[in-house]
Amino acid sequence: MFSATVGRPVAPRFIAIALAGVLMMFSGAAVAQSYRYMDCDELWYARNEIYADAGYCFKTKRAIRAFGRACFTPYGKLTRSEQRRVDLIVSWETRKHCR
Repeated sequence: MFSATVGRPVAPRFIAIALAGVLMMFSGAAVAQSYRYMDCDELWYARNEIYADAGYCFKTKRAIRAFGRACFTPYGKLTRSEQRRVDLIVSWETRKHCR
């Protein structure tokens, strides 16, 4: 395999590391790791974005401004995976004294 920019061979180890990074992004591990670096507003948005994607009907002015009034089935009912992500974000919000 050759580098597109220089024409030199690309090390198989580099390819494996790059592929592992892509797979980690899709597994959610990279997202979970990034919560550590978010401030309280970013954590709030990330948590509520999960609910918005699940059709939650927001009631606070802040959430309605951010996500709108539109709600739809399943009206905020989360999958196990989504609930785990919300729980992880809440733990970071607690750790950072956001809530």
